Amino acid sequence: MTSPSEPGPLLAIDGDSLAHRAYHALPKSIRGAGGRPAGALVGFANFLVRLWDAEHPAAVLVAWDTLEVPTYRHEALEGYQSGREFEDAIVEQLAVLPTLVESFGFATAKAPGYEADDFLAAAVRVEEGRGGRALVVTSDRDAFQLASDRVTILQPVKGVSELARIGPAEVRERYGVEPEQVPDFIALRGDPSDRIPGAPGVGPKTAATLLAQYGSLEGALAAGRFAPAADDLRLYRRIARMDASAPLPELAAAEPDWARAAAKARDLGLGALSKRLAERA
Repeated sequence: MTSPSEPGPLLAIDGDSLAHRAYHALPKSIRGAGGRPAGALVGFANFLVRLWDAEHPAAVLVAWDTLEVPTYRHEALEGYQSGREFEDAIVEQLAVLPTLVESFGFATAKAPGYEADDFLAAAVRVEEGRGGRALVVTSDRDAFQLASDRVTILQPVKGVSELARIGPAEVRERYGVEPEQVPDFIALRGDPSDRIPGAPGVGPKTAATLLAQYGSLEGALAAGRFAPAADDLRLYRRIARMDASAPLPELAAAEPDWARAAAKARDLGLGALSKRLAERA
């Protein structure tokens, strides 16, 4: 957390990750205008408020996937993230959430061909480049590659009510590798959730041991390991590495516009949320 005398960090949030957690944490009976599903909207907004109160960020960016357009990862690896099916109710709310976030005065990032992860990496690069600090909020452990002395990952562990703080030491404790080795680690170990196969016969312990021995995937390949699968493993690493060149909006310091957020919540038929936000205005 930040003391009042310190400049606040950039708060970079994986919108899709947190929206899904909010959707499953709250009753699906929550409805907004026209009887439309609204549990993810309410849960996400409540989470934004709690994060603002707890972390005192200077600026907030919420990043989103574009579900309708494949990324280079989908085109390069057949089967990437295959099998993921989302209920209509969460897809509907994912389409509304960026405008709700913008009503708070927070920045949003979404563009065809990029995942939310990529915008988080780009935001971290900008903030570190200007000597600032960043908090990255996501349940996706791929983001461990961003951890540094200036970047902490906030990982939800119980719905959206409890967060684990992950820095380089925690990455080493959990994976046995350095943060910058995480894409190589994923390439070797694989990632069942994204349908990345990994190296044949290699699990997390072996992947960590190989990286301790050779330093990197390239080091292992140069030593003659996994020669038949070299091209595939390089592809898996490319897929696992976040793309910090993703286009960003301006990341300017801003206080929340509670009144405008309350009005947006009211328009969405979220009366109780609108009242709570209006009380902050």
